[in-house]
Amino acid sequence: MVVGDVTTGTEVLVIGAGPGGYVAAIRAAQLDVDVTLVERDAYGGTCLNYGCIPSKALISATDRAQRAREGEHMGVHADPAIDMQGMMSWKEEVVDQLTGGVEKLCKGNGVNLIEGTAEFASEDTVRVAHGGEGQGSESVEFEHAIVATGSRPVEVPGFEFDGERILSSKHALAMESVPDELVVVGGGYIGMELSTVFAKAGSDVTVVEMLDEILPGYEDDVTRVVKERAEELGIEFHTGERAQGWEERGGDLTVRTEDDSGAVSEFDAEKVLVAVGREPVTEALSLDAAGVETDEDGFVPTDDRARTESESIFAVGDVAGEPMLAHKAMTEGHVAAEVIAGEPAALDYQAVPAAVFTDPEIGTVGMTEAEAAEAGFEPAVGEMRLRANGRALTLGADAGFVRIVADADSEFVLGAQIVAPEASELIAEVGLAIEMGATLEDVTATIHTHPTLSEAVMEAAANARGEAIHTLNR
Repeated sequence: MVVGDVTTGTEVLVIGAGPGGYVAAIRAAQLDVDVTLVERDAYGGTCLNYGCIPSKALISATDRAQRAREGEHMGVHADPAIDMQGMMSWKEEVVDQLTGGVEKLCKGNGVNLIEGTAEFASEDTVRVAHGGEGQGSESVEFEHAIVATGSRPVEVPGFEFDGERILSSKHALAMESVPDELVVVGGGYIGMELSTVFAKAGSDVTVVEMLDEILPGYEDDVTRVVKERAEELGIEFHTGERAQGWEERGGDLTVRTEDDSGAVSEFDAEKVLVAVGREPVTEALSLDAAGVETDEDGFVPTDDRARTESESIFAVGDVAGEPMLAHKAMTEGHVAAEVIAGEPAALDYQAVPAAVFTDPEIGTVGMTEAEAAEAGFEPAVGEMRLRANGRALTLGADAGFVRIVADADSEFVLGAQIVAPEASELIAEVGLAIEMGATLEDVTATIHTHPTLSEAVMEAAANARGEAIHTLNR
């Protein structure tokens, strides 16, 4: 029997229950707005199910094994075995706990949940097709809609995903065995994070990147630390080479690449992971029926209130463009909900942090020295190398640094670049400094616990003032 089509109504319809969507739905409900949230796959979106959380779980697990292997200089002798199936099982427990929590939070805040695929029928109506044979569909009329449908991995021509030999990041995060040889196409943050995971798990990893350097967008001295550590783990890099195709030979794969001169190279692999970026999921929404157009790359242009060209339709998260970060999506979802509820909210992107969970981690926020100079500031730059930080030495992880950029005249903090263990945590202090308009003196006058990695942040700020104690001043 087919369930008949019904029409319901809501003040705010949120499409997609990823970080941007569920935050928008919960915040709107907290502001006494009637909210309906539509999700076709899994609560928590890509981040919780197939990206941020599962990848960090595997990074933590393989890092624990690697630290044990490298503990001989500390008097620790061990060679732990990795049970990939057991690791994946634990990872799924983490994911299930978080995604179940999202669903409970939505229900607990009074959000109406609908499972299905949404498509705009007009500027104030969406049709939701329910999954499963005979489940039918329904129409939902809305006063405002928030599009939060996220993104998916980009396919490379000739390397279409099959989930067996040619893998997306989603496939890689579900593998229950460690490939002997893994070729990773793409040296961006996703490729580098997963390369590190599988190298520590025992794979021979080769990274192919068409640009001249890995981790494009980060400064050379930042990426150098990460690349040198990756090479210590046995990862082989081939930059300036474009993946051209592959063929099967004797049950394994051979990947062909070509550089700018036309020289061809071949690499053997059991599996190939393609991680060249992500693209927005918007083509099936029929946004044109709602009077909303996407740009040439499929992103939805928005203003500083997350509003599209339609007054009643908002877009948040990856569909709204770079940076494609979960915490940026959450912020946009928060703002969109408050704008709809009549609150004086707007987006301010001056302090959006970014992190790469490599070994060591990278954390950045605000401006680099070059960006500050281009913006008209006279940069004051301070730096603290981890080799002079007591906590880094006791961790056996002294490769890296903390760099702070400030305006020389006012000493207002403008940005930071950190390469260190827990850089993703350390960067929050500098983000707060930028957000609140703190100065270098504010950072140096804040007493930091000893011995901690966070002292390197304080010392970098002091170094920018010529007052560092534990590192030579510039």
